[in-house]
Amino acid sequence: MTAVRARLLRRLLSTACVLVLGGTALLASCSGNTNISYGTAVVTLSDVSGGFTSYIVNIDAITLTRSDGIVVAVLGTQETVDLVKVGDLTELVEAPAVPAGTYTSLTLTLDYTSQAAGIITVGVNGVPTDAAAKDPTGNPMSVATLTVTFDPKNQLVITAGTSTRLAIDVNLAASNSVDLTTSPPTVTVRPFVTATVAPVDQTVMRARGIFVIAQPSSSDYIVNMRPFNDLVSALGALTVNTTSSTYFNINGVVYSGAAGLTAMQSLLISTPIAAYGTLGSLSTITPSFNATAVYAGTSLEDPLADFLTGTVSAVSGDTLTLHGVSYVPRIGLPTLRIFYADIPVTVGPATIMSEDGVAASGLSTQSVSVGQRITVSGQATEDTTFLLTSLDATGQAPKGQVRLQPTPVWGTLNSGASGSMSLDVLSLGDFAPSALTFTGTGTTSANDAVATSYAVDTPGIDESTTPATTLLEAVGFVTPFGSAPPDFTASAVTAGTATPQTLVVEWNGGAASPFSSASSAGLVVDLSNANLSSTVRYIATGPTTTDLTTLPASPTIAFAAGGALTLAVGNTSSIDVFNDPSGFATQLSTSLNGTNLVYRLVCLGQYSSATNTFTATQVVVNL
Repeated sequence: MTAVRARLLRRLLSTACVLVLGGTALLASCSGNTNISYGTAVVTLSDVSGGFTSYIVNIDAITLTRSDGIVVAVLGTQETVDLVKVGDLTELVEAPAVPAGTYTSLTLTLDYTSQAAGIITVGVNGVPTDAAAKDPTGNPMSVATLTVTFDPKNQLVITAGTSTRLAIDVNLAASNSVDLTTSPPTVTVRPFVTATVAPVDQTVMRARGIFVIAQPSSSDYIVNMRPFNDLVSALGALTVNTTSSTYFNINGVVYSGAAGLTAMQSLLISTPIAAYGTLGSLSTITPSFNATAVYAGTSLEDPLADFLTGTVSAVSGDTLTLHGVSYVPRIGLPTLRIFYADIPVTVGPATIMSEDGVAASGLSTQSVSVGQRITVSGQATEDTTFLLTSLDATGQAPKGQVRLQPTPVWGTLNSGASGSMSLDVLSLGDFAPSALTFTGTGTTSANDAVATSYAVDTPGIDESTTPATTLLEAVGFVTPFGSAPPDFTASAVTAGTATPQTLVVEWNGGAASPFSSASSAGLVVDLSNANLSSTVRYIATGPTTTDLTTLPASPTIAFAAGGALTLAVGNTSSIDVFNDPSGFATQLSTSLNGTNLVYRLVCLGQYSSATNTFTATQVVVNL
């Protein structure tokens, strides 16, 4: 077998590299071998949530195997990833040059042992709590290497001069079994990953990289990809398209449209930059991305500052308590942990304030209230063991910055009207109300927010005909501290039944015959199986679950028609992926041979109570 290193290919042979000559960026052929042609693999990463508050691992390697046996290492450096974050928002990982040809499989290595990795936390009474990751034998989880075989009818075909999307999903719901009865909680890990050739769709994702050049004349800019919190890599070129409505936040200053691109021209090459939006055209060697929002310079990262992201759980004077905290330390600051349950943050008059996606004026530190998601930068204090203890966002060098971020609130409807509604809150900023202290949120103590009657303004949205107790998700911003009511202003409201739902079933010790029927027409779980878990047999909608045994009958799991399907069967080392029901059903029948046992079933889709049918876009069977 011949091994080809993608990093070397990018440096010596790639046709998709960026050259900077005299201040002008040129997409040029850098091929040192005219007998080999290249295309681009546009790799995205997401996950199906498993209910974790953090799940930090290292991705040590990603390789592709071509039909002639050539192996291409498409990830040139280890990446530390909080998989919970890519459940909230898909990450555009890289766009490396890859030799043209048909690729039959992908191999991915997950590492739970390296420094900063293996930090897995679960919510216990609203508090992110460290959990011990174990393999199925009860030993500490270490390194897992999984080989994913592509659907024979939909293999990864890299064509010279064009780009092709490869969607990788680390399925946390299928990979982990959580036991909260132990101290600390135990997570038994049976890793499960899918990978499939995916079309350009409306999946919202983040594309992080380092700045190369802004091109106002064509309303775009060029970056070299650098995903997650990577500080060293350059994983392929990307053209980012903008429009007149694209929001820019550059070094703490907000712009819109062309003004933002003009401001970007003053950025130094290699300034960190991230765009939020969707994939654009893949018709050329350099893929494109359509940005709705762009963050650059100190608004995103600063080599002299430390960055925290989390949900504000309490406010006292100039001190915010940040809950469920992701920590990105400044360059050169040693640290042993990058996720914390709670960290105090001090803000002040000099703190730069902005609201993501909105050119808001008149913002102050009072604009931050309880339940609001924020990213804040400043100077961290660590103890003698290199653990974070606090953050000062008041300083002058560098000045602290706070970005208010769109925040989700889930609740059941008490009552609705045109332009407003009252919710019984189940979660705010991804945490239960029990984790939040609402003292001081109202104009008077009598007006402080109350989780059971949370007042939400819904401009342009009418919930007057929505029945009481309906489960809803609203996304927007919390009212400034001391200003409620209302408690929250929503820009979007969605019925829970219209959001992606997850069907999860586990069998204790595994089950040889878990289904009462299984074919290309669908699956039906046998709810009378003796090994069926008494707790993990539910449909999850946001923060709520419905026990399958409370339904009129075991629901039919149907395969969605007219869209992309990801169907997979496998174990912790080898997984077969299919994009059509017939191939999946055949492989499932072969696997259920009386010897293999099914550990977990996870389906992503939507449930209809009218037909007792769960229509799935993704189905995985972990053996």
